[in-house]
Amino acid sequence: MKLKVAIVSAEKELYIGEAEMLIATAEFGEIGILPGHTPLLAQLKPGQVRVILDTHKDAIGNDKEEVFYISGGSIEVQPNAVTVLADTAERASDLDEAAAQEAMRAAEKTLSEQHEDFDYAKARIELAHAAAQLQAIQKLRERG
Repeated sequence: MKLKVAIVSAEKELYIGEAEMLIATAEFGEIGILPGHTPLLAQLKPGQVRVILDTHKDAIGNDKEEVFYISGGSIEVQPNAVTVLADTAERASDLDEAAAQEAMRAAEKTLSEQHEDFDYAKARIELAHAAAQLQAIQKLRERG
């Protein structure tokens, strides 16, 4: 049995298809969704969403999967279907590592140089987004 998976943002559909499992980072921690999962609605934190297409390992021992970065959003789980509604989303392979590293450096600098018009919440959000993008890129790199 497979899950029907949809990952969409306001701009585009990123993935519509079947999968054996989906892994995402909810507000309360990482969740793994398999066919037959209990219905669930949850908020998602910035991070990666991994769509495991096939749990049979490839030649180097990895599951066949798609990796996405989302900036946050929500997930709706039904027993055999999962919908991820992302604020913004990209395939990890489309992310710009240099830009993410620069955004992380800028956010860290902003946090360390608190000035009078400092917006702590905004700086923390920017840092979280950059870190999540870099994690998605790293996961993709680990797969080979």
